[in-house]
Order: sequence, then C-alpha cells, then structure tokens
Amino acid sequence: MSNWKTAFRSFYYETAEEPEDIVLDPATTALLVIDIQNTYLEVPDDEAEALRWQPFFDRMNDTVIPNASNLIDWARTEGLEVMFARIACQTQDGRDRSLSQKKPGFNYLLLPKDREDSQIVDELTPKGDEIVVTKTTDSALTGTNLRLMLHNIGIRHVIVAGIFTDQCVSSTVRSLADESFEVLVVHDACAAATDELHERELEIINMIYCHVVGMDDLPSFISPH
Repeated sequence: MSNWKTAFRSFYYETAEEPEDIVLDPATTALLVIDIQNTYLEVPDDEAEALRWQPFFDRMNDTVIPNASNLIDWARTEGLEVMFARIACQTQDGRDRSLSQKKPGFNYLLLPKDREDSQIVDELTPKGDEIVVTKTTDSALTGTNLRLMLHNIGIRHVIVAGIFTDQCVSSTVRSLADESFEVLVVHDACAAATDELHERELEIINMIYCHVVGMDDLPSFISPH
C-alpha cells in the first residue's frame, strides 16, 4: 500500500514536505458520496461503445460501489454525518439545468428527479434523515445549499467519494477547498471514465485542494471518542 503522504504527487509537489498527520473529529466530519446513480451503470446499446466503457463498469461494480458501501457503513458507525449528492433536474424537459449539462456530448444530462435512472444505486441507499442534495451543476456546492448545511452542522472536514473523479468530484473538491473545508478524497471509492483520467486528476487536486487517501487509511485518522 502506498503512503498517502507521498502518493499522487504532481510536478508542483514532488519536492514538498510530507503533510502532517490527519486527525478527524467525528462530530465535525462528513462523508459526501457524489453521483453514484443508476444512469451511470446503464450499458450502451452500441456494442463498440459498451466495450469502450467496460473497464469503467468493472471498476464501478468491483471496486467503487463495494468500497463506497463499506465507507458509508464505517462513517455511520463512527458517527460521521453521511451526505449524498446526485444530478437531477426539477423539470421534465430539463430547462432548469446549468449550461454544462445542456451542451451536446457526454455531459448532456436529462435526469428528471423522480425518474429511476436519476436515483442513487440501491447498494448505497441513504438511511433515516441523511441529507441528499440535488444538483444540475458539477460542483455540489455551486448548485445546492450544501455549503450552508455543512456550516450549520459544524462540519470542518469532508471525506469525498464518487464519480467522476475528473468532473463532479474534482469540481466539488475545489469548491470545498475554496470555502476552507479540509477535504479528503478516497481514491479507491472514486472513478473516472478511465483509470488514466482518474489517476491524473488525483495528482492535479492532491495536496492543494485535498489529500488523496485510501480506504485503509481512514480508520487511523479518527480521534479517540
């Protein structure tokens, strides 16, 4: 297992000192799971396109969803605030979407909020009064009142998991960092369309906007109850 203090370093931080140990107080720490929704597990009808996306589906089913499920269970046990963000529009025709979700191409998303494909996958179903924010933006802070809720709850640290590493995860992480939250990104509970994009984005955001850590690192960060 690589050392989180030295892994995923970009050119900017190759020679930087190792960061200090991370200490998380459960009372001021939240887990935010981003956009792990049914639509992203739908296999394209086109055979070539389905083959092109197969490595992503494999990572989601074999790694990201199981790890996110374990991460949620761990957070609940430790008493962390568990929160979710999902992409969904309020209108049937999507007229309330931000421009980035109206443009043609991969990021064109029409996901009415009550439709099945916009729902969080069954394995990660929120429980009780766990907060779910609905966004039509990449950043979960820009398009929702998540920022206000985090402040109201007294959150200082945010652990992030979800998809896509180089899009909504990255945008949310940057927004959180700009708002002076301390952010951890769990690399083995995230995915981009390809492993190359995933790992490259982790290098880009690590140490300036967040610390990139693994699932196995998290238990050691929790301060004694």
